[in-house]
Formats: sequence, structure tokens, C-alpha cells
Amino acid sequence: MKRIKIKLLVLAMALLPLSSWACDICGCGVGSYYLGILPQFNKRFLGVRYQYKTLQTHLGPTGNRTPISADETYQTMELWGAWNFGSRWRVMAIVPYNFNERKIPGSGDMGKMDGLGDVVVYGYYKIFEQMGGTRSNKMFNHSLWIGAGIKAPTGKYDNSQRSSASQDEPNNFQLGTASTDFMVNLAYDIRIMDLGLNTNVSYKMNTENKYDYRYANKFSVNSLLYYKFNIKDKVRISPNLGVGYETQPKDVTMARYDVAQSGGYSLAGIGGVEVNMGKISVGANYQALLSQDLADGRAKSGPRWLTHISYSF
Repeated sequence: MKRIKIKLLVLAMALLPLSSWACDICGCGVGSYYLGILPQFNKRFLGVRYQYKTLQTHLGPTGNRTPISADETYQTMELWGAWNFGSRWRVMAIVPYNFNERKIPGSGDMGKMDGLGDVVVYGYYKIFEQMGGTRSNKMFNHSLWIGAGIKAPTGKYDNSQRSSASQDEPNNFQLGTASTDFMVNLAYDIRIMDLGLNTNVSYKMNTENKYDYRYANKFSVNSLLYYKFNIKDKVRISPNLGVGYETQPKDVTMARYDVAQSGGYSLAGIGGVEVNMGKISVGANYQALLSQDLADGRAKSGPRWLTHISYSF
């Protein structure tokens, strides 16, 4: 087996500043673009994804519920797809449609909004892909892709909601950020026979929007261990298990003050399954929060889940 290009991998990882990304509170609200194990495809695919997330905000200083604590639900239906150009280039696009809901139990207050979110386009380049065998004659395969993306301000941003709120309140109940933002991503996959490990590292850089509000940058990483079961060379089932981590500093207002109820980190355990049936791929995963400290304890994220279906052609 040829030597693994460890130095190249380490160098590529080092190019990502280990700070954070944002506009939402770690995975909820606008701007969350989770990338897990991608569908199997040779040249291109088109599909839809559905994401469901919950968040409690306006909690007390010790994380306890108060009369103004809110329960927020974020649902997103996404059209996504990818197209390969040759053996090394890939373009991916995500078009989200968001459904947001906020309730304050006991008060009867409820807020809803739905509409187009912020559209994202990624470009990927395959740095390397190696196949070979181990000393015990087991098949070995690993690859590294590097990508860069841009997020367009296509989702509606309600500045009146922000203007009427305290400067210390979270600003995640939006359909879009009203800013043009940039992402970089590394996707590394290593597999020995049918056992593999898939890792995605992302860093999102946000710009200040026209309302003089800048969502903080956000760093996220997820790593999934999977095993491929091949059924009569027609169906491949890949259960997976892993962890996902997100972190970000605080948002900044027009007066260059940090927004108190923003920023933090979350660590989630992820369990899911991917199924490939020829040109059709389906999958789902569930994310349970293992540890979190969001908005200085004033916000709490609940479990999340995602499901998708795609067609390769």
C-alpha cells in the first residue's frame, strides 16, 4: 500500500482557523448547512432533504424557564444536488425553504414565518483519492476533497423584529441573514473493506448585513463511522454512528457591542442510516445533544433529525 498522504491532510486541516461560524445559535435558525455522508453517485444527483430542530430561548440566568421563555421550532425543506466535472471537480447547491415557529407557553403568544432561505453554492476539488491493499490483503480506499462556497442573501430578514427587541436578545428567528457569506469545507473519507470513517470540517465567514448586524463566524465538524452491508449487489445499507461539534463567538450589533444571548458550543451524538438502491439513495439521522453552552446558558437546543432522498443520473 502506498504511503498515506498524512502531511497533506494535516496541512489542509491547519488552513481552517479553529474559531466558529454562526448567524444562528449552533445549528438552529438560519444558516445551518449540515453535510454528512453524501449519497452515492458517479456524476450527478438531485434530491430533497428535511431538517427539524428545536430551541429554547430567553431562559433565566441559571438556565431555568421564565414567563418569557420561548419554544422555537425550525423546519427546513431543501432542494439539493451536485454535478461532477471530470474526476476532480464537483459543484453542489442547496436551496432551502424554512418554516419557523415560536411559542411562549402560558401567554398565548405565537409567531410564525415561512419562506425561501439563503441559497448556497459549493465548489469542490478532489485533492487525492487512493486505492490499494493492506498487508492482510484487505481493500483500502481514502480520499480528500476541499471546497469553498458562497451564501446569497435570498432569505427574508425582518429588521423590525430586531429593532423592537433588546440588544441582548438572540437574533436567530429569521429566514435569512441579509448578508453574503463564505464557507470552506474539507471532506475526508477512509475505508478498509466495508468499514469506513467520514469526516466533514466546515468554517463559515459572515459579513455585516445592510442593517449593521454581523452574525458571528462558525466552525463545525462531524465524524461518522459507518459499515456497508451489500445485499445481492443491489442494495447497500450503511448504518453510521458519530459525533458533531459546533462553536461560535458572539454576534455583533451596529454599535459594535456583543449580543449577550448568542454564541457558544454544542456537542451532539449522531446515529443514522444510508440506503442506496441503484440510482435511488435515502437516509436519515438523529442528533442528541451530549453537551452544550449556548448564549451564556440562556438558550438550550433540543434533539435534531434529518432525512433525505436523492436520485443519481
